[in-house]
Amino acid sequence: MEPGSAVSAVRSQRVLCGEEIRPAVILIKEGKIHSILPDSEASVHTAGKVLDVGNSLVMPGIVDCHVHVNEPGRTTWEGYWTATRAAAAGGVTTIVDMPLNSIPPTTTLGNFREKLRAATGQCFVDTAFWGGVIPDNQLELRPMVQAGVAGFKCFLIHSGVDEFPHVSDADLHAAMKQLQGTDSVLLFHAEREVQHPAAEKGAQPLELIRAARQAGAPLTVETTHHYLNLTAENIPARATQFKCCPPIRDTANQELLWSALKAGEIDMVVSDHSPCTPDLKCLDRGDFTQAWGGISSLQFGLSLFWTSASKRGFSFSDAVRLLCKEPAQLCRLDNQKGSLIPGHDADLVIWDPEKEFTLTPYLGLALRGKVKGTIVRGRVVYSHGSFSSQPLGKHLFIKHKTPAPL
Repeated sequence: MEPGSAVSAVRSQRVLCGEEIRPAVILIKEGKIHSILPDSEASVHTAGKVLDVGNSLVMPGIVDCHVHVNEPGRTTWEGYWTATRAAAAGGVTTIVDMPLNSIPPTTTLGNFREKLRAATGQCFVDTAFWGGVIPDNQLELRPMVQAGVAGFKCFLIHSGVDEFPHVSDADLHAAMKQLQGTDSVLLFHAEREVQHPAAEKGAQPLELIRAARQAGAPLTVETTHHYLNLTAENIPARATQFKCCPPIRDTANQELLWSALKAGEIDMVVSDHSPCTPDLKCLDRGDFTQAWGGISSLQFGLSLFWTSASKRGFSFSDAVRLLCKEPAQLCRLDNQKGSLIPGHDADLVIWDPEKEFTLTPYLGLALRGKVKGTIVRGRVVYSHGSFSSQPLGKHLFIKHKTPAPL
């Protein structure tokens, strides 16, 4: 598995084909999955380079649709070169970059073009982009849709950065009018300021989600690896490295999240990778009010998820649904990403679900599931700690419906 090399077939004793795992060979042509054959039938079809990964599990590359890369403008926090290498090391073959934390934010067509220039030649995995909705930018939305953003993100409270202000109800109505008929999606950071917070009981948002879906709302819901793996009771005092938004909740809340995942009430699990430089975490002072609110976990999402999910009876096909298929569907990439089926991009993660290792930044957690190799469109971008010498990712532009003129 030489990093940078192209492979024409991948053989494993454990290939996730639909709901079942079986020995198979995945044939690859021109970066696409050509066919998936039983191992016994494959020898007559494999004329090129066959990568035999033994008993390693092969499944679709992960689609992480919630990643803050921060380039341009805050590249010292994280740029495309390092973020997409981290993604590749974690079996993530596609990221969708959030519109904020970079300067300028992706809130105009011109800013989107600046973002693309910064990302060109830097990406080791395929990269799509969200646009942003802020006050008074509604006339920029359709041009960004036509330029291929996956959809739009907005905040209902302060976003954490002044250049990406939160929206009012009037701003949302103006944005939705522009987006009507485009089949684009609008993502919300759905916290709001309240004057008299009610005593926390249960997980009230889940009740709101159930009611909205029963009323016919086309709603998707995500959670993240840190909410599924960290609990408030186990975070030491003044440990600002754990600050995120919303904050880490208690064990009872976490168990409700896992139950909602099991019941299909939460659709997907993403990283919300939000890195910064160490000084911005105020580690020396332990000041939660001043520390940057974000957790970096792009590289370890698969391992974090599988460690906890496997103990709760989740299957490998559940992992594919939550980490690959549903995120791809949200950003209209499910015609090429997120599944091992002929015609889709040959994006594969090769990993050992039984392998254990310790991850120090996550309170020294012992994790199960180690990524061995990552293939993007038939090319090896990561293998056993090494990367391709050149970035092999490409930009992904989403083709939306052309709306009628307003």
